[in-house]
Amino acid sequence: MNDQQTETLSIANETAIDAAMQSLQDTEPLSSAAVVPDAAADITPLQETLAPLIDLAGNGGPVLLVLAIMSVTALTIVLAKLWQFSRLRLNARQPLETALACWSQGDADAALQAIGENRQPSARLVAEAIRGLRRASAQSAAGLDLLREELTRSASAQLEQLRSWLRALEVIATLSPLLGLLGTVLGMIEAFRQLASSGSRVDPSVLSGGIWQALLTTAAGLSVAIPVVLLHSWLERRFERCAHRMEDAVTRIFTRSLSETMHEPSAAAQQRPTISAVGASGEAGRRAAFNQA
Repeated sequence: MNDQQTETLSIANETAIDAAMQSLQDTEPLSSAAVVPDAAADITPLQETLAPLIDLAGNGGPVLLVLAIMSVTALTIVLAKLWQFSRLRLNARQPLETALACWSQGDADAALQAIGENRQPSARLVAEAIRGLRRASAQSAAGLDLLREELTRSASAQLEQLRSWLRALEVIATLSPLLGLLGTVLGMIEAFRQLASSGSRVDPSVLSGGIWQALLTTAAGLSVAIPVVLLHSWLERRFERCAHRMEDAVTRIFTRSLSETMHEPSAAAQQRPTISAVGASGEAGRRAAFNQA
């Protein structure tokens, strides 16, 4: 009786396993059939979008690939410089003007407090100048010369950081049209070579197809160069404006005493009598001497 129960259970287990395997085999094709069309539907629009770009890259040759790399490089440099200028707040004038106003009134502590932890190059240079002038070693002529040299070195270092990678933009703007022209010349050479190899059976479509493929690189070179030139000029102008602001601010720091002297009359000028007063005193003296006589 036990043997019969064991055989019955084994037969039931084998039947259940066969049924489960059959169900899995039936569901796998359905799941794969349901997934594959979705993946194909996702890939097809991407292929349709990239197909014209791939065709243009193939027609333009290696020159077009080099221009694409240069355009990506230029875009990266421009974004990095915009982030750098925004972090340094080059257009902010209020902290610097407040510090210069406090310094002109003789309050160095308020001037340094107005600048605080500002990262602007002009404000940092003004703070260095004020701290240097407050030291006892800067009161002599030699100390002032050393302070000016140190400020010049600091300003040069900050300007070098601001101007970094701008030369690369200038090189890209210069080389892009030249590379486009090179691609055009190479394409025209290839088009005329094919035209010469065809012999007496000249096909105008061969020549026209080669010409438009050659001119494609010129258009790509100009498309890269024009925006890069504009962006380089704009960034260069911001750099020059910052350099002028730094020079003007440091000059105003060092010429505070001179401006006070120019705007305020000196003590000798206040004590010196005027021409009319000297004449009046001379006439009074002559009259007194005449009366005594």
